[in-house]
Amino acid sequence: MRQKLMIILLAGAVLGGCASTTEPVPSAQSAQPTSPAQALAMQQRISWGISAGSVRQLQQQGWDRYLQAQLHPGKAVLPPAIQAQLDAMTISQTPMDQVVMSTEQRRKDASAVMDDAARQQAQKDYQQELNRLAREAATRSLLLDVYSPNQLQQQMSWFWLNHFSVHQGKHNLRAMVGDYEMNAISPHALGKFRDLLAATVHHPAMLRYLDNEANAANRINENYARELMELHTLGVNGGYSQKDVQELARILTGVGVNLGAEMPKVKPALQAQYVRRGLFEFNPNRHDYGDKQFLGQPVKGRGLAELDEALDRLCRNPATARFISGKLAQYFVGDTPPPALVASMAQTFQKTDGDIAAVLQTLFASDAFKQSLGRKFKDPMHYVVSAVRLSYDDKPILNAGPMLGWLSRMGEPLYGRQTPDGYPLQDTAWASPGQMTTRFDIARTIASGSAGLFKTDGPQPLEKPAFPQLSSAVYFQSIEPTLSTATRQALQQAGTPQEWNTFLLSSPEMMHR
Repeated sequence: MRQKLMIILLAGAVLGGCASTTEPVPSAQSAQPTSPAQALAMQQRISWGISAGSVRQLQQQGWDRYLQAQLHPGKAVLPPAIQAQLDAMTISQTPMDQVVMSTEQRRKDASAVMDDAARQQAQKDYQQELNRLAREAATRSLLLDVYSPNQLQQQMSWFWLNHFSVHQGKHNLRAMVGDYEMNAISPHALGKFRDLLAATVHHPAMLRYLDNEANAANRINENYARELMELHTLGVNGGYSQKDVQELARILTGVGVNLGAEMPKVKPALQAQYVRRGLFEFNPNRHDYGDKQFLGQPVKGRGLAELDEALDRLCRNPATARFISGKLAQYFVGDTPPPALVASMAQTFQKTDGDIAAVLQTLFASDAFKQSLGRKFKDPMHYVVSAVRLSYDDKPILNAGPMLGWLSRMGEPLYGRQTPDGYPLQDTAWASPGQMTTRFDIARTIASGSAGLFKTDGPQPLEKPAFPQLSSAVYFQSIEPTLSTATRQALQQAGTPQEWNTFLLSSPEMMHR
């Protein structure tokens, strides 16, 4: 009987993800929820998943006030236990440039060790330190996703981190990804696209990942220039040419990274052009000062200011408005969002000079958004975070390690996409029987309270009992009315509280948003 119920739940979850998205013309008016259940579904979509606290927040504020608070968030107030975990991290206490230069010195020292065994141990220690820093970054990211009240900002931080994707396995990016997410991405996640783009362009994680530190006059490297247009702004069909790639690469010459404390020797005539901010460096010795022709217009060769001109041109291009709007619509509505919706969002993008919150306001006010609710299949990040949010909203977890492991098992680890295109946003990339089997195992682990989320690190780890109380007032008042008859019947047949939790966390409704 139990096996049969599991098969029914898993089949329903996979099939539910195959529903097609209709194509209504987007409404110009605010999309008011027509029922408490729909309001809950709208909250589910713009957050990482509902929790007892978020449901109360929505009930107290109403949809309009709740949405505006999400679109224009203030400083997030976290549970003290979570804030304490974040504050104790190296990446919270030490600026990135100091962290990177310290680890870079360790790398150099390890290479200089004469004894083979000692050198191998020193190199191993260096790699382990990079791993520790990357784990801190991923842990911080997940804790904020689960416990921050600014849920839309957190979800958009992940969206943009995926859009401007870097892979932590390259060079020493493990020491940089935490700062990249926290200082380049998150502060601009709901602001102006131009500011967000500039923050990524000037961050050493991006410059190292896409090899622009090797881009110099007479030794052009086109990697970053190509992805900057194809993946980050105009899109593959954005109307640029190979000549534009070459010219943008010339504009980007000299834009790179300095991992040490010493400054390069710059020609006297160019010293006023030199720029150093943290690890970011513009070295005029390496820049091509010739005039360029980019996207049909001239760019006068004059140094780093050329890059600002190029970014302005990219951000104000109609192709960028369409590409970014289409990707946002795909993320929040469905694999093939209605063209009328994308066009409306692109119009807002251009009118507001790339105001991300305004573009999202247009999206959330559309009929297409409401009609897609409950039909967007969760990728691994959404499933893992939503399951933990629902289970432990009122009990701060002590160890995010199990969550990191689950994401790796399902193929979506943080900072783990090797190619610069980011993880796929389409439902079809994740809705497979293999994914569902893994998710059932995760649901069962969380449901029993033995997931390891409350097991401390260290030589003598302690684990506190933490059985999730999912059968709560929030469930009966808000969640149960949204469940299908099949899911309710499955829950009624659960033999134990653990089994009941498992059935809820692996239900079709938990697989969609």
